[in-house]
Amino acid sequence: MIECPEIGTLGRKQIASLAGLAPMTRQSGQWRGKALIQGGRKFLRDALYMPALVALRFNKQMKAKYEALKSAGKPGKVAVKAIMQKLIELANALIRDDRKWAQMRA
Repeated sequence: MIECPEIGTLGRKQIASLAGLAPMTRQSGQWRGKALIQGGRKFLRDALYMPALVALRFNKQMKAKYEALKSAGKPGKVAVKAIMQKLIELANALIRDDRKWAQMRA
């Protein structure tokens, strides 16, 4: 989080864009390409990858979201990117509200 001193002061979309996790559409005139992630802070994006994989394995809510995206036909990397985005948004909200993370009870 040292790579992102603005955390806690930005909105959901802004923090995702700062981390380079917001989708950027490629289009020009009639031509439409796929949306991809680019820009932002690559070091922060790289640092979020492993925690996202751990969250997929051990966090029930994140695993359910991943499975829902996969069953909807999304590629695996797109689903992992969505989990990375959820993690940075969660960290932003926790710091903004000055609270600690607590696992949801089932």
